[in-house]
Amino acid sequence: MEKISVLITSPMNSYLEQQLDKRFNLLRLWTFPQKDEFFKEYSGSIRAVVGNRSVPNDREFIDSLLALEIVASFGVGVDQVDLACCKERGIKVTNTPDVLTDDVADLAIGLMLTTLRRICECDRYVKHGLWKTGEFKLTTKFSGKKVGIIGLGRIGTAIAKRAEAFNCPISYYSQSKKPESNYKYFPSVIELASDCDILVVACPLTEETRHIINREVIDALGPKGYLINIGRGPHIDEPELVSALVEGRIAGAGLDVFENEPHVPEELFKLDNVVLLPHVGSGTVETRNAMADLVVGNLEAHFSKKPLLTPVV
Repeated sequence: MEKISVLITSPMNSYLEQQLDKRFNLLRLWTFPQKDEFFKEYSGSIRAVVGNRSVPNDREFIDSLLALEIVASFGVGVDQVDLACCKERGIKVTNTPDVLTDDVADLAIGLMLTTLRRICECDRYVKHGLWKTGEFKLTTKFSGKKVGIIGLGRIGTAIAKRAEAFNCPISYYSQSKKPESNYKYFPSVIELASDCDILVVACPLTEETRHIINREVIDALGPKGYLINIGRGPHIDEPELVSALVEGRIAGAGLDVFENEPHVPEELFKLDNVVLLPHVGSGTVETRNAMADLVVGNLEAHFSKKPLLTPVV
């Protein structure tokens, strides 16, 4: 039997490619320099797309694939997929939730500790031989700080549970109050920012949450407040954050994501109160392999006419 054609949009994970290669006729988009010719040849045969944040699955892209049945996202976010277009055409969309929750939540706590305790700066202090010249400056205590979380979903809740172990009071903002939660709820991001020491962005990226961190929120957080972003770069009005950090209007930031990845504002490179990571929230061998298994499992379920494991639409 002829194998089903699956398109993967960019290099993501070697294990994922291996597993897809075993089961499907895998087409790697980046290996075809002439995209117009590629779509002319394969638009009528590709039945599935595996993608991540690096290549948008917008309406033009989706409509160019006439036989498309399913888009499997290698990640929890689906902001890069035109969900309305998929619904119109009856195209299924899946993602990889749950399996990456622990890693992202772990990293959020790591960013808080690293930023407040200046761990990266301490590392450079020792490696550059500066310890011989005197003791390192005092930093900021993490335990007991008030942590405010934007988005109390799977990841936000996992971050909250970890922060509780450090005796951190937890509060949150979301579209609606979570009746099952005992954490303090604030009906606006500004109110949340005004009441916390560390503000964590952990919500999905939508039109409503784009630039949810703006100048007003940053000023509400204030000169003793820290901002942590493990959500998406466009959650933050980046120029406003850069100016606030340069001017000292907030104490510091730990950022795993940026508005125009992999491009990062160079003004941040000179700042010791900022920790910058290359979008590695789920970046462990164990989790990326589990994500790959979930992508493959969703594709196999779809083509076997079984219920999808993690459907979005």
